[in-house]
Amino acid sequence: MLQARLKLHLIFIISHFLLAKPNPHTPALYVFGDSLLDNGNNNWLPSAARADYAPYGLNFPSPVLGRFTNGKTPADFLADYLGLPYPPPYASLFGPNNIGLPNPMPNTPLFKPDSFAGYNYASAACGILPLTGINTGKCYSFDEQIEMFRQTKESQLSTVYGDPTKLSQQLSNSIFLISVGSSDYIDNYFVPLSPSSKFHDAPKFAQLLIDRLSLQLKRLYSLGARKLLVTEVPPIGCSPTGVKPTKALMHKGECDEEANNIVSMFNKHLPFLLTNLTSTLQGSHVVLAHIYSTTYDVITNPSKYGLRDSTNPCCRTWFNGGLQCIPEQTPCSNPNEHFFWDGYHPTEAAFSIMATEFLYGSSACSPISLQQLVEL
Repeated sequence: MLQARLKLHLIFIISHFLLAKPNPHTPALYVFGDSLLDNGNNNWLPSAARADYAPYGLNFPSPVLGRFTNGKTPADFLADYLGLPYPPPYASLFGPNNIGLPNPMPNTPLFKPDSFAGYNYASAACGILPLTGINTGKCYSFDEQIEMFRQTKESQLSTVYGDPTKLSQQLSNSIFLISVGSSDYIDNYFVPLSPSSKFHDAPKFAQLLIDRLSLQLKRLYSLGARKLLVTEVPPIGCSPTGVKPTKALMHKGECDEEANNIVSMFNKHLPFLLTNLTSTLQGSHVVLAHIYSTTYDVITNPSKYGLRDSTNPCCRTWFNGGLQCIPEQTPCSNPNEHFFWDGYHPTEAAFSIMATEFLYGSSACSPISLQQLVEL
């Protein structure tokens, strides 16, 4: 009975979330990050970090592949709330001819349908540092994603809006969603024989990420971003794969707290960084989404949120706990009861819980809620 009530409560919350009235002062949503938000940018790249095959996207409302889950990502839920179309993947402008943006650019402005309302630049396996993800193939680092946004502004939006003041107002009222850092650990620091872990201990590596992230957020600000939502690194040590697959197999269902403590060193720097940026960058509003504590609570107390399984992936993953689903395999029949879709990425149901917490929760974001950021 308790679980049934929790499920009904969850359905009510999600329904309220999806039916909320769009804010007329939010013209666009721009998305930056890694596989938690990638919706297809890696589809055209020579990379192992791709989700352009079944069973990914099984429950997405249209036959569009590229998201590392069965349905919607947090960016999609945010777009729903804002009343905006889902931002298309920026790399789709160039298709198979683009193997390494940002060099190949069209001579004239080119837009996907509804792309006046934003783009998604997120790229699976990439992160804050330029070397992150090279073990999986090509991906777009956060620096490259920012460069893509610069090209969007100068080659497309400037032409459309004409008046620089109008463009500045459009960008200052837009939401910039940024989720980076996870891959810098999974596809860099924790990779065996990684130069990053060889030359940096955990505290120094965290500081390296923070220093570079500070410069990157300042660059986004210089390009017109004013409302930024930045997420923490989630507790990657709690994923079915884990950051050390052999350890995950030995202690299935238990979080690797050593790994979680390492990423927490990065997360502890974020409030100070973002507070400093808000106080020094005039007119900026930078909100921190506490994805670590929110995700950890859902994983360790799944029944509290109406879930049954927070240990096993819903789809069949590669041998030894690989991160991704095996192509064309039939997944579990109850993804809405699972937290994990594959060896690392959450299901749509888990993403909806987190999105709801970020929007309405009293402590999921700071210094203000996501809803308050939208309404500024």
